[in-house]
Amino acid sequence: MSRDKASTVDAELHKFFGKPVSELYEAAADPGASPALARALELRSFLALAEEQVARVRDRVHADMDPDRDMGELSADKLRFDAQWLQAALEARDGYRAALGELLRTMPPPAQQGRPVRTAQLRATATLPPPVAPAPPSAGAARASRP
Repeated sequence: MSRDKASTVDAELHKFFGKPVSELYEAAADPGASPALARALELRSFLALAEEQVARVRDRVHADMDPDRDMGELSADKLRFDAQWLQAALEARDGYRAALGELLRTMPPPAQQGRPVRTAQLRATATLPPPVAPAPPSAGAARASRP
């Protein structure tokens, strides 16, 4: 996982959960940790990796386009490939950010997490009708046909 790599949502996670990301990873390792926290940190790790990929491609393109670089080394095919790679990394980054944002919007606030939910217990109060007398033994018996 990308625990040690910074991501663009670290401050938002800190604000939401009230702890720095490093402490959140420690809290998520506890057996009683919220599954939503574990999911949020998993998405955050994927996001950090996608952001690292975006930065790598960006830096490679910048290095290729450096004004001091020899123009003979410039390759349109390489730049096209880098553009495709960058597009894929940006789409992944945007997807992880959207998924994490949705998760945080739908999660209960951390103060409410872990509290047992109290529900009213319903009781059956319907009364049953009085028992019906058993049918006589001959009731419903088929008559034998007479010749």
